[in-house]
Amino acid sequence: MRIAFFVKEIDTEVDEYTTTRLARAACQGGHEVWYVGVGDVELGDGDGQLLARARRAEFQSGDTLATLMERIKERDAERIVMEDLDALFLRNESIDDLQERPWASPLGAVFGQMLKARGVTVVNDPMSLIRATSKLYLEEFPEKIRPRSLVTRDPEAIEKFVAKVGHSVVKPLYGGKGRNVFMIEDENETNLAQMTEAVLQDGYALAQEFVDGGENGDVRIFLLDGQILEHDGKLAAFRRVPTGNDPRANISVGGRSVPVDAGDVELSVVEAMSEKLVADGMFFVGIDVIGDKVVEINAESAGGMQSVERLYDVDVCPTVIEALERRHGSTS
Repeated sequence: MRIAFFVKEIDTEVDEYTTTRLARAACQGGHEVWYVGVGDVELGDGDGQLLARARRAEFQSGDTLATLMERIKERDAERIVMEDLDALFLRNESIDDLQERPWASPLGAVFGQMLKARGVTVVNDPMSLIRATSKLYLEEFPEKIRPRSLVTRDPEAIEKFVAKVGHSVVKPLYGGKGRNVFMIEDENETNLAQMTEAVLQDGYALAQEFVDGGENGDVRIFLLDGQILEHDGKLAAFRRVPTGNDPRANISVGGRSVPVDAGDVELSVVEAMSEKLVADGMFFVGIDVIGDKVVEINAESAGGMQSVERLYDVDVCPTVIEALERRHGSTS
């Protein structure tokens, strides 16, 4: 297959991250692999073709992730016709671009939808991704697997919610990497007004009931076609544990990853989500689970494969690429 990874910007890609591992697996699987940045696409004059200034990824014997990524960045860009691709893997981070480059934020879904209409296998589904980049997407799933929540821009409504449910989490509706996420003990929280103000600077706020056990972090579980991703009997899941006085478990803010055994509770959560994820074309996602509740769905650029590989000494990315092969084959 000819596979392209659509990323925020090629020159800022990090070799240790999940996208590089997926690209490595695709190369090792014998596929032709390209990287395309959000700003590298153009619509052809007159013929309507989607073109891209893309860079080839080629894995060589002895390569590390670092040398693979270094060579990708050093290569000269080549013009490719994007509808000649077999598959496009959307891995750009539109939430980051929403803050930094508003023009770039929607373009992964826009270009992805155009290419899907032209017969390219696009994952995750572009139209579903538009919904999934908002934390409102979680509200589409069964009530039993999600915390009580409120979405609003009214500070008084947040105060009333906290007074009703007690210990809560307040965060931006569009956000990631732990930015502007606050733990609220109760309505008597001294800094509630300042916390709410900070969150509302990013638009709508999501107030969520704090789930018992959340002080011990959450469990990141990777799902492939609605099932827990596994390879050689090892599940792609780990616990993210807060460090120091910061209650957030995000790896980007200093949380650490430790092994976890996904049990009946986690499996029942996945079962409750599976049918809808498949129907929505959510091919590869990461969910964050505390107890029997899902607190976050990461559908756009789910990361953490470096933790899976380090903790269990297994590379599960070939399983993802093999599933992409089957998906493309079923639509060809």
